[in-house]
Amino acid sequence: MKFYHSKEEYEQVISRKLEDKQLKENLGSVMGILRNNRKKLIADSYGDWEGLREQARSVKQKSLSNLGELLQTFEANATKNGFIVHWAKDGSEANEIILGLMRQYNANRILKGKSMASEEIHLNQYLKERDIEAIETDLGELIIQLNGEPPVHIVVPAIHKNRFEVGEIFHKHLGVEKKEEIKDLNAIARNHLRSKFQDFKIGLSGVNFAIADEGAIWLIENEGNGRMSTTACDVHVAICGIEKVIESFEDAAILDTMLVPSATGQSTTCYKNIISGPRKNGDLDGPKETHIILLDNGRSHILSDPLLYNSLNCIRCGACMNHCPVYDKIGGHAYLATYPGPIGEVISPQLFGMDNCGYILNLCSLCGRCSEVCPVKIPLAENIRILRSEKVGEGRKTIKGQKNTSLNRSEKWAMKTFAWIASHGFLWRSTLCSASIFSSLLEKFSNKLPGLKVWTSCRSFPTLNGQLHRKVKNLQGVIYE
Repeated sequence: MKFYHSKEEYEQVISRKLEDKQLKENLGSVMGILRNNRKKLIADSYGDWEGLREQARSVKQKSLSNLGELLQTFEANATKNGFIVHWAKDGSEANEIILGLMRQYNANRILKGKSMASEEIHLNQYLKERDIEAIETDLGELIIQLNGEPPVHIVVPAIHKNRFEVGEIFHKHLGVEKKEEIKDLNAIARNHLRSKFQDFKIGLSGVNFAIADEGAIWLIENEGNGRMSTTACDVHVAICGIEKVIESFEDAAILDTMLVPSATGQSTTCYKNIISGPRKNGDLDGPKETHIILLDNGRSHILSDPLLYNSLNCIRCGACMNHCPVYDKIGGHAYLATYPGPIGEVISPQLFGMDNCGYILNLCSLCGRCSEVCPVKIPLAENIRILRSEKVGEGRKTIKGQKNTSLNRSEKWAMKTFAWIASHGFLWRSTLCSASIFSSLLEKFSNKLPGLKVWTSCRSFPTLNGQLHRKVKNLQGVIYE
């Protein structure tokens, strides 16, 4: 499995996405709906949204500050309830645990509810290489799995496909008549998955919240496939990032209140599944065994960082992506990482290494929208600034893989020279005047000169007139220099 992507690969995929008119049309339409739904719901139904954001932030901060104790409490109470608790320091250990269960029960396929943690550890590919089929049951996940793609978004994984494209995918891969009405497409997916649910042994899910005081897990969904994946099987396996553990149901209710409106603009989801263990004596349904894998995979390292630990506040709502002007133009696949968008820029380099994911820090305009809409008040834009300094070797040098992304000698010399010129008035004015004199010559050869060649490949050559100021008119018509 390949984790590292070169600068050239990033630039190629970004160029392709920018030229994909259908992608931009699909994203522009759906992102607008998600943003408007959220805005309208908050205005109509929430009297103190900012107060709720602060409550949610406090819940996550409290949980992270006591995470070691909460994990022990959760393990004790979950074990008492009948869960079998596993600890996985990384993706390899988590995959091996799941493979061991598959072999123990002689199962050659596993049905999955939505789980970004399973995407993070590349579970599907790992099992495929060992002749075990992982079947996605979330509608969006099913669409992209059939089409051989990873999720484009952490909440709505097939948001980049319209109904006509989905009909084509179903026609090609399921051998059904081509349809384009949403109710018909839903019926095709339901009929396809119904037979899979009838005789499967092992089901898998993610976890939205793990309740330490109760030893239970809370899952939210809109389709019912998650409930099927966790109750109709003999063995249920849940993958839970350790940062998902919180203290109480009251805390979970606060986070749930913020997650759903932020994600889809709904006041609540259709299903809320609270699982407290396997089937008990007298129960008519439910799995005979329930396993939960507490996954670290770099989270402990993030938790130890005094500046960036707040990135673990994330409740995976995707609001930062929905409001990001960069994501809106290129989609999630251009990030070449499990987690795209602003939150992906913050956690991916920390989880997988700056040398593997550092390029995505370029995919940000620092407009600050992500920080404004985050329901748990993660300072995403500030975190991106911190990681950018780490990437070029000017920060605290604490992110793994950072040594391989630092500026080379010529780049360092160029930046120091620029800083020196810019901090000396006479030199700065002289440089601007010289640039204006030779601007026509620079523009003519800009596609051949180092530095300018890259800049002008996707930008217009700037107007250089030697002036230090420009006149700006504000909304009231007042002119400033």
